Amino acid sequence: MRSKTVALALVLVLLVAACAHQPPPAGGPPLPGLLLGLLHGYISFFSLIASLFFEVRIYAFPNAGFFYDLGFVIGAFAFYGSGSRTYSYTYSRWR
Repeated sequence: MRSKTVALALVLVLLVAACAHQPPPAGGPPLPGLLLGLLHGYISFFSLIASLFFEVRIYAFPNAGFFYDLGFVIGAFAFYGSGSRTYSYTYSRWR
């Protein structure tokens, strides 16, 4: 019985969360796109540290959507490193 209640609550939360959206911007400067996403992804670690002490956002709001997200992910991968070459290097180093 408890698992059904938890499952029902989870479904209800997901339904309510699915209705969330960003408000459309009203004029102003152009929205951040791919290049600013790359920059923000690359400096995300420093933005996280700065957000502990100052009013700094790690992720731009509002943004241009898919291309900003793509740039952010590519920038984060570039800064933090990813891929099998990095893993195989550290793995082979300990052999």
